[in-house]
Amino acid sequence: MSEGHVLSNDELQQTLASIEIPACPGVVMQVMAEAQKDEPDLNVLTKIIASDVGMSAFSIKLANSSLFRRGNATNSVPQALSRLGTRNIVCIVVAVALRNTLSGDIPADVLDRFWNRAAAVAQAAGLVSRKVRGIAPDMAYTYALFHNAAIPVMMRRFKDYERMLKEVEVSGLSLVVEEDARYRCSHAVVGAMLARNWGLSSLIASAIRFHHDPEVYDPGKPFLEDQAMSLIALTHVAERLLMELNGEVDIEVGGLFPQAVAYLGLSDDDIHDLQDMLEV
Repeated sequence: MSEGHVLSNDELQQTLASIEIPACPGVVMQVMAEAQKDEPDLNVLTKIIASDVGMSAFSIKLANSSLFRRGNATNSVPQALSRLGTRNIVCIVVAVALRNTLSGDIPADVLDRFWNRAAAVAQAAGLVSRKVRGIAPDMAYTYALFHNAAIPVMMRRFKDYERMLKEVEVSGLSLVVEEDARYRCSHAVVGAMLARNWGLSSLIASAIRFHHDPEVYDPGKPFLEDQAMSLIALTHVAERLLMELNGEVDIEVGGLFPQAVAYLGLSDDDIHDLQDMLEV
């Protein structure tokens, strides 16, 4: 299949039908139900988080990060969750549950590298959001953490996917172009399905679906609301700056980077400031 091939809806649906989207665990649905109440009970949410070692550890680590830390470090789950707020509690539960769901099918070291990378991008996106009006750091963090969450799902379905990723990193080809050519779908499309199935907001699901669309920043084709566009743009900026900082090949953002910078209205001084922030 050539790079210029445009997938038909039938081709896409045929491929998607063969990809198993992990079922949303009961603990996630329980937390979602509580978090969506007019007045969520933090004690209920704390009890759920504290019952799981992975969720507790993630909560404390995130609460002590540069993005959320205020004052002294904490080792207390209730204090950590109070600092993070309800939206980030949902993020923690979904992230840990998704990681646990995919473990066993994918080598532990590969999954660890993926989630460590996702967490780094999420932290960076949260920092970038402080330069942007209208996007809260916690929303930026949540979106960035999950925007590539379908990559492990693709790894599980396609046995050569991990090898393909390495080939793309060496060659510098576009990841989504290679995905479409080999598998007739992309992690962006699968990721939107995953987000919807796991109860993430329609805003996040839409931003995940279109974060690789080459026309996403085209003002003549507005198909996303401004908040979704801002989430995509600030994550594009965060990813590129992290890649540059780590000396990595950019297989994700490519030519969308300058468009993202322009969309957010970031100046050269802003970019330099963000580079300095990420180096700390």
